[in-house]
Amino acid sequence: MSLLFKLREWFADRKTADGSLGQRGETAAAKFLKQLGYRILERSYDSPLGEIDIIAIDGRTIVFVEVKTRSNTDSGHPADAIDATKRRRMTQAALAYLKAHNLLQTSARFDVVAVTWCDPHEPPMIEHYQNAFAPVGSGQFFS
Repeated sequence: MSLLFKLREWFADRKTADGSLGQRGETAAAKFLKQLGYRILERSYDSPLGEIDIIAIDGRTIVFVEVKTRSNTDSGHPADAIDATKRRRMTQAALAYLKAHNLLQTSARFDVVAVTWCDPHEPPMIEHYQNAFAPVGSGQFFS
């Protein structure tokens, strides 16, 4: 067995054991939100209309959270990666979730958690943006 093969195997095991950067970021974001008093309802909610990283409750409000994790800011701040298409898909997925759970009368909002994790051996920098964007699209939340 070559040294290169052993290194590849070690890195593959390490990635599996620790999870991807995105998964680690979502876990860190969920812990952060719990410390703020949020109750996590779902993680990695997937619907045909889109995906939502975390669905939580803050007081009487359902919060749909997008988590963006980066190892550095060379290509911009993590939150800058949430474009109009992502906001529209999150809006559609959130509406589907609210309808499926008979929660259309419940207050809801979209938060963003930006995680910058430069050194995997150090805690990440976490920034939380409450009410980061409004629902996107015509009639999305009030149809």
